[in-house]
Amino acid sequence: MSATKYIFVTGGVASSLGKGIIASSLAKLLQGRGYSVTNQKLDPYLNVDPGTLNPYEHGECFVTDDGAETDLDLGHYERFTNIPTSQANNVTTGRIYKNVINKERKGDYLGKTVQIIPHITDEIKRNVKLLGTKNKFDFVITEIGGTVGDIESLPYIEAVRQLKWELGNDALVIHLTLVPFLAASGELKTKPTQHSVKSLLETGVQPDVLVLRTEHELSSDIRRKVALFCNVDPRAVIQSIDVETIYDVPLKMREEKLDAIVLEKLGLDLKKEPKLKEWTKFLTRLQNPKSEITIGLVGKYVELHDAYKSIAEAFIHAGAVNECKVNLKWIHSEKLTDANYENELKDLKGILVAPGFGHRGMEGKIRAVKFARENDVPFLGICLGMQVSVIEFARNVLKLDDADSLEMNPQTHNPVINLMEEQKNVTEKGGTMRLGAYDCELKDGSKALKAYGQKEISERHRHRYEFNNEYLAQFESAGLKATGINIDTGLVEIVELEGHKWFVGVQFHPEYKSTVINPHPLFVEFVKIAMEG
Repeated sequence: MSATKYIFVTGGVASSLGKGIIASSLAKLLQGRGYSVTNQKLDPYLNVDPGTLNPYEHGECFVTDDGAETDLDLGHYERFTNIPTSQANNVTTGRIYKNVINKERKGDYLGKTVQIIPHITDEIKRNVKLLGTKNKFDFVITEIGGTVGDIESLPYIEAVRQLKWELGNDALVIHLTLVPFLAASGELKTKPTQHSVKSLLETGVQPDVLVLRTEHELSSDIRRKVALFCNVDPRAVIQSIDVETIYDVPLKMREEKLDAIVLEKLGLDLKKEPKLKEWTKFLTRLQNPKSEITIGLVGKYVELHDAYKSIAEAFIHAGAVNECKVNLKWIHSEKLTDANYENELKDLKGILVAPGFGHRGMEGKIRAVKFARENDVPFLGICLGMQVSVIEFARNVLKLDDADSLEMNPQTHNPVINLMEEQKNVTEKGGTMRLGAYDCELKDGSKALKAYGQKEISERHRHRYEFNNEYLAQFESAGLKATGINIDTGLVEIVELEGHKWFVGVQFHPEYKSTVINPHPLFVEFVKIAMEG
């Protein structure tokens, strides 16, 4: 295969129909046929990246090895394809405009009037093609955020129109829409899809494949009707019906022959049937658990489960390995009080204190850590969760009553969590943290080493504050040991409590690296220990 093929996934009628899951599923199927694939997300908002967005606004911020703060759909891409993404895989309107304005200020346009077309659309096209030319993938699958018809998405759709024209048979558009079911009349309605495609056609883009989200099976009549109204081959009208788990979608898309239609339209060899042996094995274990446990996820954004998307998915992967269904009890840290926390936590087989920023809900997290420590309940603290475990230990075991993080209390006399020297003069928020992959060396005899099975590990970070090494000797003599250290900086990456069944706090985000094919070892071990009760 010579030229890289570009596939664009657009959405219509409503947002949150699952463009990311369809894009990931197609990538998985093409990968299973022996092609190399990468996924990309184009986000229409003006933030330069999602790093400064409140999780209530946009769900979790996913971090790549190279330190890019990205959209949570990149987590789906990695979980499905098992291939790391990078800064190039997520582009926002903010970044596009910033690049164009920087070029204009440098004089790159030589006095020309800088406009949406061609300058913004050229920058979008450059970012799309970058992945194909730089990494030589067979396929670049680009998901366009938002919904066709949104003002914000127009420059992206225009860039797609131009690319389709320029690339000819090397480009293809998949449009995902909704076919709602009206209970009153007992009918599926195709009109919203017709209007959505009409809106796309008005921009000069003809979709090649339609994927119809539905709660009920689509009859061949409905498919023919949609094909007729939307100028699409009837075989290219694909049904995407509601499923129990997102991990069923690749198999459903294989049944619908989505990958075969795409390859045929791009004039490519079908090669072999997609190999999904490991995937099917994972699904079988996921859907036939031999046991069941409940683990408490303590955080301050629990009303929106997408805020902890990667953690929830990591438990699904780890549960399948252990043939155990992990039920998450979502616990709002602000609602854990001295009066109720023991009652709220008493029936849990494990407690995870989640990452986050800011002091809201902090005391509730401290109570959750205290309960896990005193009652020998398996515990995993991630990022701020690890820092909270350090603060709780300092206050209640070392008796440093005002122990705190400088983030929460700049006046504390015992800043057990401190700011790194190089961060002290930073005032802007965006991209000022320790971001991306850092190496860590594990101590012999540690629970972390037992879980990972290797001494050298690399994990992704997203934080500004660190364990204060001035207190390390005090902590270790009292039983909270540093068992993972960044060799280059001496920074503490992992703490473990001696004499406890399984009490581990990690400064990094293990959930970002958990995939279907490679479940994260810390989550696998945590679930295994929790199952032992």
